[in-house]
Amino acid sequence: MEIAAGEVVALLGPNGAGKTTLLRALSGLLPTTGGTLRFAGRDMLGADPRVCARAGLVHVVEGHRVFTQLSVFDNLLLAAYDLSRSERNARVEEALAYFPEIAAKRGDRGGALSGGQQQMLAVAQGLVRRPRLLMLDEPSAGLSPVLVDRVLDVVRRLREGGTAVLLVEQLVEKALAVSDRAYALAQGRIILAADAREPGLHERLERAYFGA
Repeated sequence: MEIAAGEVVALLGPNGAGKTTLLRALSGLLPTTGGTLRFAGRDMLGADPRVCARAGLVHVVEGHRVFTQLSVFDNLLLAAYDLSRSERNARVEEALAYFPEIAAKRGDRGGALSGGQQQMLAVAQGLVRRPRLLMLDEPSAGLSPVLVDRVLDVVRRLREGGTAVLLVEQLVEKALAVSDRAYALAQGRIILAADAREPGLHERLERAYFGA
């Protein structure tokens, strides 16, 4: 698998295919026993999650993971814990600019946000790190169609700014619409690689998943 700067790549596959496991291995959340992982010219195989994040390899995990008792602003400050105070504040404002919906609620507790707003906050936490590669695991989970489109619009804006995005998503059509390329995974193996706008891709995906 390869991802270039400013490229959005969809990682597709049925439940249990290994998509989340792959993202967790790439970001250092799971130990690896072999293989090769190079990021921006560096060998990152087995790197600690903090090392990955500082290098710009940022993983937004599935499930709206925010600190419910902390304010929106403090949630974002925590993502920048290792930076100077002035840099932390600048990064937080930069991330909030992508999501006016939560910028207006910066003093509210994370737990008081709607599910969609919590997902925006989770993505914003990743953006605080100014990622070179942002890995999003099921960002549409539990969201209304309108909020799904809002989150995917941010993905488009990140691509325009030169950020690479690896997108795990069950809404295949929406994922392909925002992606440049796609990989399909089954039983932990890549079984298909294609341009996201390749004619007949949906049929190829069905055959890859179900052997039809």
